Amino acid sequence: MTPVADESAHRAQAVQAMVRLDMLGLNRGSTGNLSLRCARDGRPGMLITPTGMGADALRAQHMVWVGDDGAVVGDWLPSSEWHFHQATYAARADVNAVVHTHSVHATALACLQRELPPFHYMVAVAGGDSVPCTAYHGFGSVALSQAVAQALATRDACLMAHHGLVAAGTTLASAMKVAIEVEALCEIYLKLLPLGEPARLSTLQMAEVLEKFRHYGQTRRA
Repeated sequence: MTPVADESAHRAQAVQAMVRLDMLGLNRGSTGNLSLRCARDGRPGMLITPTGMGADALRAQHMVWVGDDGAVVGDWLPSSEWHFHQATYAARADVNAVVHTHSVHATALACLQRELPPFHYMVAVAGGDSVPCTAYHGFGSVALSQAVAQALATRDACLMAHHGLVAAGTTLASAMKVAIEVEALCEIYLKLLPLGEPARLSTLQMAEVLEKFRHYGQTRRA
């Protein structure tokens, strides 16, 4: 497949991100996947990692384009999870990247079928006062895609029971940031549980954090 010009940067970014997730230990082997919203010849769709290919083998030309109508363009099959990527884009016009990991601590919490509660203010990085956990559905299923899309309608991350983590963002960098931070929070939370359920911040306290996060970021001094 010969990619159109405006895909080149997306393809390169996707490969770099997958390599980074692997180096950070958030994925291993061919686990996990990611996508970026990407139109092709005026047709809406996404670029997504191919199925069964590890970060060490992934190259820009291996990325697969999947249209909103389900059309596939590429030499490889798209990730078996492409349905929930597509469903997320359909549910969130502001989302331009989706990252899915099997990171150890987020997956451990997902296997407990537990959400990540507001025990720490940084939980707000996912756009709300918790990171919800969906019910279990088989990978690649329509039911899973519907559950993920519903969870991400009001959040930038969710856990999938007995599966892993999904993070979304306006850019690939922001989706990666959420995935990395949620994994770290899951690790802290799991370390606290043997000592007892940690105290939770109130709805008001989390609302204050969320409001601050709306204006938080790197800005050049005047």
